[in-house]
Amino acid sequence: MNKKAVYPGTFDPVTFGHLDMLNRALTIFDEILIAVAENPRKSPLFSLDERIELIRHVALAPPPTVQVVGFHSLLVDFVRKNGAQVILRGVRAVSDFDYELRMALINQTLARDIETVFLMPSEKYMFITSTMIREIAEFGGDLSQLVPASVDEALKKKFSRRNLE
Repeated sequence: MNKKAVYPGTFDPVTFGHLDMLNRALTIFDEILIAVAENPRKSPLFSLDERIELIRHVALAPPPTVQVVGFHSLLVDFVRKNGAQVILRGVRAVSDFDYELRMALINQTLARDIETVFLMPSEKYMFITSTMIREIAEFGGDLSQLVPASVDEALKKKFSRRNLE
């Protein structure tokens, strides 16, 4: 049986922590569908299309092993529609676990046939959050240890445009 997981998130922007999770998940699952959430409530820095393109550029496994798509629906409906059995979530700290556990329990209530699997990022990426990345980028900090070069460049362009406005 083909084991397919959905790795959802806003990925605003994608970080080395996200890529670490992806690469580790590929040792467990045959296919990973990276589901980029539109989620306008979060006021993302990058548009949905920009986030999808940034991930496609750095997620090095070929389709169909890894696919990247946007979504704007109930996650369990998206998972089911795409023929996956698992929701993959990263947990960095106890604060993440509290939120992720509640989400997993809600998803389990809505769809008993879909499991949530939690993975911890490697130790060197545990502290990285997209929020921190955006804050560092806004003030011109060095992101070379935290995000791929193409993401760093996209952040620099985004913030240089903002500073001109």
